[in-house]
Amino acid sequence: MRNKAGAVCLGLFVSSLPATIDAQQAQLTDVSIQGFVYEPQRLSPTDSRIQSLSVPQGFRVERFAEGLDNPRMLAVADDGTVYVTQRTPGNLVMLRDTDGDGIADVQKVVVRQRNLHGIAIRGREIFLADIKAVYAGDILADGRIGQRRIVTAGMPDGGQHPNRTLAFSPEGELFVSVGSTCNECREPNPQHATLQRIANDAARSSRPDRPAAREIYASGLRNALGFGWHPGSGRLYAFDNGIDWLGNDEQSEELNEITAAGQRFGWPYVYDDDQINPHTEPLETSSEQWAEMSEEPVGMYTAHAAPMQMHFYTGAQFPTEYRNDAFVPMRGSWNRKPPSGYEVLRVRFDASGSFTAFEPFVSGFIQPIDNGHGFFGRPVGVATAKDGALLFTDDTNNMIYRVAAAGTGASADPQVLAKEIFDAPSTIAVSSSAIPAGGAIDLKYSDYGDGISPPLRWSSLPSGTKSLVLMMEDPDAIAPLPFVHWTMIDLPPSLRGLREGVSKAFAPLRGQPARQGSNSKSERGYFGPRPPVGDPPHRYHFQIFALDTRLELPDGFNRHALLQAMRGHVLAEGELVGTFQAPQ
Repeated sequence: MRNKAGAVCLGLFVSSLPATIDAQQAQLTDVSIQGFVYEPQRLSPTDSRIQSLSVPQGFRVERFAEGLDNPRMLAVADDGTVYVTQRTPGNLVMLRDTDGDGIADVQKVVVRQRNLHGIAIRGREIFLADIKAVYAGDILADGRIGQRRIVTAGMPDGGQHPNRTLAFSPEGELFVSVGSTCNECREPNPQHATLQRIANDAARSSRPDRPAAREIYASGLRNALGFGWHPGSGRLYAFDNGIDWLGNDEQSEELNEITAAGQRFGWPYVYDDDQINPHTEPLETSSEQWAEMSEEPVGMYTAHAAPMQMHFYTGAQFPTEYRNDAFVPMRGSWNRKPPSGYEVLRVRFDASGSFTAFEPFVSGFIQPIDNGHGFFGRPVGVATAKDGALLFTDDTNNMIYRVAAAGTGASADPQVLAKEIFDAPSTIAVSSSAIPAGGAIDLKYSDYGDGISPPLRWSSLPSGTKSLVLMMEDPDAIAPLPFVHWTMIDLPPSLRGLREGVSKAFAPLRGQPARQGSNSKSERGYFGPRPPVGDPPHRYHFQIFALDTRLELPDGFNRHALLQAMRGHVLAEGELVGTFQAPQ
């Protein structure tokens, strides 16, 4: 079946529209559909659960990064720097594994942009998308992003599917996925439910007063977040999220091959292999005629599994049989019983670039619990690390996982409080004029209040102390374990306390060598308690460590880097524990 659409210029974009056909006659529709709202319970990503994940023989799954905040799409620069968009806070986080142990030790926010989601890298330039526009900026030597320019603007409103994704074709043309505003409806704006193309020259030469035009390359794609080109053949595939509320096993998640500009696929009137949507019908033709004019999928996967980013593997670490296959995280269902998805899928292709099969690659994030099902991961973004390992994000428990083949990597940090990792005498006395030992933390020190740090005091430092480390951690959070609220290093032993309201600067104390690291929001400095509403009070441990050296870690150092640097240097420790419960 071929789409006989024509190209029509519409301002900043070009649309493929069908010729008008006589409208169908109204007719009775009588269909019974059973639907579910079934949302598994969130569980902590404990080491025992992570070790229970199922992967092919010879692979292992590890924690690459924690302390993120709704991490979504991934991209890796040519120097190995990892970038992840975070939709909810609206920022871009840079991560680096500076010692090559397979665990990120530097992570920090380098861009702030509301509703940031799509990401692609070409050379030393990064492209980012929010709902309405695409931006580009140079990647600087330290990983930060230079001044951004607008590549294209005027993308339509988001509606139900506001998350744009980006990828470059083999010819260097930038493509952007624009989802539908609804589950299934007649879209008044032809830009929705499309894959759009920006010409190479236009993307390079865009200016604020002349953003690049876009062409609708394919339509009838409800929400094709994952798309990409088979490396060997250059064939373009897009993995579309199917319609909800057609039943437990309908609509399938569709793998579509896009062979030419102007192709139209079935949404919203037709799905799977020419199945007719009983609810929504086209105005100017029949659903059956729409099916004849639209393309069928080349592969169909379990309904409601929710395909996300698509990434073709070209690394050298995995066995050669994986080369040029695609990996697609399946974020998981909310309306299927039993649940589907919650896995990373391998999409197999033959040497010619033809799709051959689906098979699970990482599974086991769904686990049975007493009253049904729980989950400890919802995979979303995927990319290949510089060493050939596969990275994928979990946007709910806020982690990036690393899948590696052969050999052994560094062990991830124990999921316990820092004070339980180091065998040091508890001789440092820690107190606060604002927090009684074991007592409640005032609202103003929480993220529900003013979010300022409380005053602290300490004494009884051992001889030989060269510097102090401060770590504030919550062991009662679901993820990460524990949640890091504050780190500070190289506090001089002559300093016996901190005033209220320490700034969030890297060097927060004028004239002092103290430096602050990243918390579990990938932000520098203090982040006040914010336990979920309804939770019992969480415990917050303000831990002070005396060290026999100074650490001098770089801006953006995280908990992993700090714990590694502290090993073998802790002389003593002490703590103050306060509690906080979210306002009801």
